[in-house]
Amino acid sequence: MKLFSIEEANETLRTVRPLAERLVAVAGEIRACRAEAASLAARIAGNGAGASYAVALRETERRAQELAREVGALVAEIQNLGAQVKDVELGLVDFPCRRAGETVLLCWKVGEDAIGFWHGLEEGYGGRKPLPL
Repeated sequence: MKLFSIEEANETLRTVRPLAERLVAVAGEIRACRAEAASLAARIAGNGAGASYAVALRETERRAQELAREVGALVAEIQNLGAQVKDVELGLVDFPCRRAGETVLLCWKVGEDAIGFWHGLEEGYGGRKPLPL
């Protein structure tokens, strides 16, 4: 596990930020595909809609699978940098760090300018505390 200083994490954030922003966007597209697929499936089940609905449903499901593969690739790319993706919907990313001899996580999410929070390994997002450590 790579350990970051606050400075190193913020430097890595230059690369992580666009990946995480894309991750959030793709997660939103997947939600939209799932909603569309549910709507199409309901139409098909409800009134025996024609083949065009079935084709649209298959295409929507195919697109959702394609997007899911993109999510996997984005997560892998972020993890290869040493960061940890905690929530794809929020774009929540943690960077392991040492504090007084223990490992903690520097916490960042899409929309924040820089890393400004940290939390213990078991605390999660709800336990965020402002920097400095």
